Amino acid sequence: MAGFIISPPFGENFVGKPRTEMNYSSFMRCVKNGEVKAIAMRNNTSKIVGVLSEGKQFTTIIPNDSKMVESLLDNNVEIRVDSEESGWGFIFSQIIPWLPMLFIVGLMIYSSRQMKGGGGGGLGGGGGPLGLGKSKARMFQDKKVKVSFNDVAGIDEAKAELEEIVDFLKNPKKFQRLGGKIPRGVLLVGAPGNGKTLLARAIAGEAGVPFFSISGSDFVEIFVGVGASRVRDMFEHAKKSSPCIVFIDEIDAVGRRRDAGIRGGSDEREQTLNQLLVEMDGFEENQGIIVLAATNRADILDPALLRPGRFDRRIAVQYPDMNGREKILKVHVKNVPLSPDVVLHTIAKGTPGFSGAELANLVNEAALLAASTNKLAVTMEDLEMAKDKVLMGSERKSLIMSDEEKKLTAYHEAGHALVALLVPSSDPIHKITIIPRAFSLGMVMRLPEKDKISVSRTELLSDIKVSMGGRIAEEIFFGTDKVTTGASQDIKNATNIAKKMVINWGMSDKLGFRNFYDSSGSSYFMDASDKISEKTSEVIDSEIKDIMDKCYGEAVLLITKNKKKLEKIVDALIEHETLSGDEVRQIFAGKRIIRVSEEKNNNAEFILGGLPNSKQSDSDNDSNEVV
Repeated sequence: MAGFIISPPFGENFVGKPRTEMNYSSFMRCVKNGEVKAIAMRNNTSKIVGVLSEGKQFTTIIPNDSKMVESLLDNNVEIRVDSEESGWGFIFSQIIPWLPMLFIVGLMIYSSRQMKGGGGGGLGGGGGPLGLGKSKARMFQDKKVKVSFNDVAGIDEAKAELEEIVDFLKNPKKFQRLGGKIPRGVLLVGAPGNGKTLLARAIAGEAGVPFFSISGSDFVEIFVGVGASRVRDMFEHAKKSSPCIVFIDEIDAVGRRRDAGIRGGSDEREQTLNQLLVEMDGFEENQGIIVLAATNRADILDPALLRPGRFDRRIAVQYPDMNGREKILKVHVKNVPLSPDVVLHTIAKGTPGFSGAELANLVNEAALLAASTNKLAVTMEDLEMAKDKVLMGSERKSLIMSDEEKKLTAYHEAGHALVALLVPSSDPIHKITIIPRAFSLGMVMRLPEKDKISVSRTELLSDIKVSMGGRIAEEIFFGTDKVTTGASQDIKNATNIAKKMVINWGMSDKLGFRNFYDSSGSSYFMDASDKISEKTSEVIDSEIKDIMDKCYGEAVLLITKNKKKLEKIVDALIEHETLSGDEVRQIFAGKRIIRVSEEKNNNAEFILGGLPNSKQSDSDNDSNEVV
């Protein structure tokens, strides 16, 4: 009877002494012989503890015998009946049967907390047995967010519009005295990496009001109605904290057009969108709540979401221009030691089409390169090398090209360069290389002298011819049987330009000023439900082919008439592997290349292109085989 604790006055007889098992017959015989001194028992138990006259302890099981007590009393046996439930043994005996049930209950509580996102990470932590309908939005106070508008550069127009909203939150009477109302919704639209989320962080740090942040995908669940419940819960918390800002990142995850897509499986998303529409501008007004949202796919959002009264203001967050890129670079080099030879204006000029995120990555790559060579500061050489790495990938130093492969690659790139020098309105060449990098065996980089907003037909046709120059050079100097797959990306680029000229930009003589472009880019549609006729589709294909054939023929003539100049460019490429734009123009003019010292060459202004406003042709090989 482990755990049986005897209270005084019998404690001194029982504590610390060994006990022997005794059957009931022996026990009664000892009682009749006067050998039992005392016993202790509890109600509702059949086991007793006793002590003999000689001091030995024993235990026994007694039956339900009413005469036994009389016999004990007749033989002067002290009896202790303990009705108090006490002692660790009793406690354990009561808990153990409940342990399986306690384990199951604990498992259920843990599972419910997991289903609602950890119970405490969002606004609705701890509510309800499952918590599925609780909002996952996180609330920030201004002191917790260290980003300000001073950390945002290159998108001055967007920043100015948001600064006005922050001013309204801080000084509402300034606007209300003239009848002005705060916008209910602000939609940030722009390509990835241009600073939409950074602007939201800056507002959170500047506004001085509660800021709720959530992603559009956090509303969507497999259970119908959960998303709508989360929207309601989020706005309930926002109303309690009014005035405040609610930021929904990637709102297209929940705000997609309701009549688009395949029926079935979209009820949950549509219910969530409906609830969001009601909360933003329904029967009950939400005073003092500004909904800030970000997306790079505004064209697929539901029209009801974009109307005035919901998202009153749409702010375009575009790629920064040259001055904007320079400002962004200055922000990112604040904590980076720079050598005196660094000219950020040169880097900004050489990175057209770079987003703010890409510029930040460029500065970080330059810092890593400088640190790997134990430099004390980042040099212009590091920034140029980082720019090459971001644009073209790392050099494939382990790739060993044979002389024949190197020669073929040189002819391919020289073909691009020669056509670029001969066609009208082509962007100037800034670099040509046959050093293999991550995605190409060589590359010709052209860079516009200034940022472009629109492109003329002449420039488009010139770009098609430049893309064809590599394949044409292979055919002329090696024959059609020796052409390689290196022109795969060139063919794709040229075809895309010709296709857009016909179906999107109205540059077809036969089709004229008409648009046949589907927003998905996958097929020829005038809109989602109006498919063009088969005859018109044939005309489109014919027009694309005519543009391609005409450009190809003109590029062949250009290379054929200037074969010797192309061969001189090839010889210089094989010798030096990389040529600057000025060196290519010197060769074309019949002059001898004058190479500067290695130190000066490292600091030379090699301005690279490669993104939306730059032009580049490469010998990319789909099969990763050497061409």
